[in-house]
Amino acid sequence: MYSLDVNFLKDRPAYQGKPERKAGIALKFPAGNLMPLYVGVGLGVGLPALFGISWWFLQGKIVELQATGAQLDQESKRLDTEIGNINKIKAETNGVKGETQALVSVFDQIRPWSAMLQDLRDRTPAAVQIENIKQIPPVAAVVGQPANNPAGGLEITGLARSFNDVNDFLLILQQSQFLKSTESRIVTATLVDAPLTPGVGQPTTGVIIKPPQVVKYTIQSSMSDVPASELIRELEKKGTVGLVTRIRSMQKIGVIPK
Repeated sequence: MYSLDVNFLKDRPAYQGKPERKAGIALKFPAGNLMPLYVGVGLGVGLPALFGISWWFLQGKIVELQATGAQLDQESKRLDTEIGNINKIKAETNGVKGETQALVSVFDQIRPWSAMLQDLRDRTPAAVQIENIKQIPPVAAVVGQPANNPAGGLEITGLARSFNDVNDFLLILQQSQFLKSTESRIVTATLVDAPLTPGVGQPTTGVIIKPPQVVKYTIQSSMSDVPASELIRELEKKGTVGLVTRIRSMQKIGVIPK
C-alpha cells in the first residue's frame, strides 16, 4: 500500500566530497599587505587627473603666449614706424647738412676785392705802376670737369722802371697769402716809351724830346684756395671787418671749424 523511497546515494563517500554549488560569485581579496592594490588604484585615478591638469595649464600658457605674441607684433609695428620716421629725419638732416656745408664752402672761398686791392697796394714798389687788374675765370684742366681752382686768378698790367723792378714786384706778390706763389709768373715784359704826362706836350722851340723807356709788364697769378677762415688775421689787417665777423659767428655755432 505504501512504498518507501530512500535515496542512499547521499551516503556514498564519492558524493559527499563534492560541495554543493551556491548561487552568485564571492570575491575574495588576498589577506596580508594591500599597498600594491592602493598604489594601482591611485595611479589609475591620479594619472588622468594629472593629464587633465597639465592640459589645462598648457592651454593657459598657449593663450598667454598668443597674447604676448600679438603684443610683440604691435610693438614691432610701432618700432618699425618710429624707425622709419627716424630714418626720414636723418635723411632730411643729412640733406640740410649737405646744403649748409655747400653754402659754407662757397662762403669760405670768398675773397673780398677790397682786401685784395689793399694787399696789392701795400706790395707795389715805388718804381712800379699798376694800370689794370683783371680777374681770370677758372679753367678746367679737362673739359667737362670742375676747375681745380674755382677762385680763378688775376692778371696785372702796368709799367715799371726796369726789368729788375718787375722781378722784384713778382717776388713780393709771391709772398701774398691771397695768391698762389707757385702759379705767379711774368707773362710779358717789353721796353716801351714812357707815356707823356697828361697836359704836358713837346716844347715850342721845335726840339723833340724823346721820352725815357720803361718796361710794360703783364703778371698773372692764381688766387689762393686757402679758406677765408684761415686768413682771418690777414683779412683784419686789410680792414675786412664784415667778413671776419660772419666767419667768427659761424665758428661759434660749429658750422666752420676753428
